[in-house]
Amino acid sequence: MANEVIGRDVYAWQLVTNDGQSVASSCGLVIGVDASLTCQRDRGWHSRLDSVVVVVGSGSFPGPNKQLDAWLRECRNRRTCLVGISSGTIVLARAGLADGRRCSVHWEQFPMFVERFPDVLAAQTSFENDGDFHTCPGGDAPFDMFLGFVGRDHGLNVVNRICEKAIACRMRSAGDRQRLPLHSRVQLHHARVIKVIDHMEKNINDPIPVDALASSAGLSRRQIERLFKRELGCSPGRYYLDLRLEKAHLLLITSPLPVVYIAMACGFLSASHFSKAYRQVHGCAPHQARLQAHGGKQIRPPGIGAKRREEFTEGRPRRNVKTGAS
Repeated sequence: MANEVIGRDVYAWQLVTNDGQSVASSCGLVIGVDASLTCQRDRGWHSRLDSVVVVVGSGSFPGPNKQLDAWLRECRNRRTCLVGISSGTIVLARAGLADGRRCSVHWEQFPMFVERFPDVLAAQTSFENDGDFHTCPGGDAPFDMFLGFVGRDHGLNVVNRICEKAIACRMRSAGDRQRLPLHSRVQLHHARVIKVIDHMEKNINDPIPVDALASSAGLSRRQIERLFKRELGCSPGRYYLDLRLEKAHLLLITSPLPVVYIAMACGFLSASHFSKAYRQVHGCAPHQARLQAHGGKQIRPPGIGAKRREEFTEGRPRRNVKTGAS
């Protein structure tokens, strides 16, 4: 669209896949490509200085690809601008290129991402620009992110004309939120209940007792129980548990983390306690939900060293890693 507005080709795409063969998108649309990754690596040293590498992913966890990781590190060494879209950001982080950088991660992948890549400054935003490192969660967010590139190269007038052609009524900025505000998501307008839920969402891995939550909002235990029942139709304990199970479910279907670590990351004292609570809500055991999400394929958990084990258990009772027992 920028080419159309400007009247000449100022941007061009070259599509690359691992083996140079066409690839099907998540909706089944087959995309033709220009080169294989091997060919691209062979001629990469002669690429234009203003090239941008865009790693496009889906909502699923990407499999290992040492050749891709090596090429991306070569691109970084040549100061090539890197862009990650959806799970493409996971690929960049896996290659060790996102440590210390601000990254926008889709809210469904966020729990898995922060557990797997603790040194990345992850956020649930529409997109993030950190120097020559750009990321967004997918959906329609790439439109806004790439408009920023066009604005930098050709000015606001071109951006406005593109928005008119695309019938885009507003352009989001870097750092804008992904999800609707809490009061819009749950149609809630009671300020103190919103404050309590905000505390819950920030303390998933180490749950705060309901009495302490009530006190932080200037309420008694009886008042908070009554308000939650009236506003949300459930107790604060039930709502808190549902939040923790939502994070656990996202970790199950988007990450290869062992179930025992997911239980600990979501504030459960043991794997058996987590499995029982999960089964009551989802009607199946956690490992069965993971199998269903991956078409019956077993997902091999990554090795987790002593440092990561300490991060999981810090501030909570030490657990037997094999059984999850306190």
